[in-house]
Amino acid sequence: MKKITWKNNTVKRNTFKKGVLKKNRLAAAGVILAMALLAAGCAGETGVQKAEERDGQTTLKIGVCAGPYGDMFTKAVAPYLEEKGYKTEIVEFTDYVQPDMALAEGEIDANLMQHQAYLDQFAKDNQVDIVSVINVPTLGMGIFSDTRSELSELNEGDRVALPADAVNLARALRFLRDCGVISISNDIDETKAGTADILENPKKLEFVTMDAAQISRSLDSVAIGLIPGNYAIAAGMDYRKALAVERLQEEMKNVIAVRADEKEGEGSIGSLLKEAVESDAFSRAITEDSFYDGFDRPQWWEEK
Repeated sequence: MKKITWKNNTVKRNTFKKGVLKKNRLAAAGVILAMALLAAGCAGETGVQKAEERDGQTTLKIGVCAGPYGDMFTKAVAPYLEEKGYKTEIVEFTDYVQPDMALAEGEIDANLMQHQAYLDQFAKDNQVDIVSVINVPTLGMGIFSDTRSELSELNEGDRVALPADAVNLARALRFLRDCGVISISNDIDETKAGTADILENPKKLEFVTMDAAQISRSLDSVAIGLIPGNYAIAAGMDYRKALAVERLQEEMKNVIAVRADEKEGEGSIGSLLKEAVESDAFSRAITEDSFYDGFDRPQWWEEK
């Protein structure tokens, strides 16, 4: 997004002649009137009206990262939107920063690539006004290995690869705790746990943090690696061979995010996307595709 910087140029009033002042006042009045008309013209636009229009149809740009969620949107959400007269364009990003910044700056209309905990932390850290509208079936973190077939086969001093980002690192440590591999301190915020918070490590495992996308390519140098679902799918990991699969807490399920002023209200992008995900068409598309059998369903799904 192009940013315009206004400079504060100060001039002395007596340097202008009367005629010039009059002309400038008229010009200023014209600018103010034009801005007022522009504001009036924009005030009635809804989010979907402001989205890009092509060939007479509104096109919604949806940001995703590598993994299964772009396909999920295309297969399970886009058909419903098409019936309502909207086209969708999937925009794939290579990291987890760009999709949220692009959304905040209006370059895309929504994204589906992160869980609630990550979104909350990102919005706080970067002071962007983006929010979730609904969560979707999500694949949990998997524990994978090239050399072990069970967690009980871990040896003393084995190396364990963990995601480096704070949210997924804490998540991985909770997962290892739930698997009985380690224990972590009880008096800490579980969402912010780090390796320093490990209380018991019976096998004296060595924990190595790295970018989550690198873990699948590093399994030859570690005993096990804990890989978030989207990265695991993008890397072609077979979940049938996973040593364990995480049971997701609600805040770890992926969400569709929009700008805050588009979350609710008639004609908003958020309300349109929420309607699509809650539709019978979405439920059928997920249920009838065995690929999604291992995806944890959101709480709202179970309550339908």
